Amino acid sequence: MTNPEKTVESGRQTLRAEANALLHLAGILDESFARAVDAIMQTGGRLVVSGIGKSALVARKMVATFNSTGTPAVFLHAADATHGDMGIIQENDLVLILSKSGNTPEIKLLASLVKNAGFRLMAMTADPESHLARAADIVLLTPVDREADPLNLAPTTSSTLQMALGDALAIAVLEQRGFTRDDFARFHPGGSLGKQLLLQVGQLLDDRDAPSVTPGTPLRDVIVEITAKRVGGTAVLDNGQVTGIITDGDVRRMLQKHTDISRIRARDIMSANPKTTTSGTLAADALKKMKQHNINQLIVLDSETGKYLGIVHLHDILKEGIL
Repeated sequence: MTNPEKTVESGRQTLRAEANALLHLAGILDESFARAVDAIMQTGGRLVVSGIGKSALVARKMVATFNSTGTPAVFLHAADATHGDMGIIQENDLVLILSKSGNTPEIKLLASLVKNAGFRLMAMTADPESHLARAADIVLLTPVDREADPLNLAPTTSSTLQMALGDALAIAVLEQRGFTRDDFARFHPGGSLGKQLLLQVGQLLDDRDAPSVTPGTPLRDVIVEITAKRVGGTAVLDNGQVTGIITDGDVRRMLQKHTDISRIRARDIMSANPKTTTSGTLAADALKKMKQHNINQLIVLDSETGKYLGIVHLHDILKEGIL
């Protein structure tokens, strides 16, 4: 069985080692970083990111980050480049190769092929004297005294520095491009983040019938309407205008007080002046309103005409991954 104190201290040492390396990298960041950002901004093609081993995994993540923030990027595995995949690199592309040593056979060959083909090359390496660094037009240094593991063998601190510096590049480019929340939403339409920025209340209603009763509707029929439409409530309409809302909670509270419901009408238990939203309101904003007023439903009105469209329930929003 492990010694808990020793195990926790091991974790702390690893985190400190990587955190200290990141702080050191931040302190030595120089104009080469600005040149790299300019090169990415000015390229007429894509950013091709390559590496081998753990650096290849970091490169894949870097590509995903760039693509999601508006910079076209593709991944090229260094070992595959010499077996036909060099064709991935197209005219006007910019190549970024990641390698701690910068001297592995695959990296040396790829760097030479890229330069011989006339492509602009950026390097991310720990060794400024490496073959990769000497071949590159721009060098981003990620100096590592030692890895975080006791044997100084496992790529830990070095891959952390590559990952963080890749994020720094992506964010700097994002800022230079003036990337906005709307831009971000365009690249993430299917995820929860995209839905928070794009999904509107009206889209949650679909073709669902809008529950409604009149002020004079008997309670029994109110209950039938709420049950049939399955949104936990119904609007009360008077000549087409919303005058109130009745939720299933209102019905339960009324039944606790009354045994004879034959004379009870919708107007007797409705909440007047209910909270509303519009079809064009972001679902995330509607959720905030529900939380603010501690309610589970909102009356939905057409953004242009003000016509009653239906009721959006808290669960309609939550099931879309918006929290």
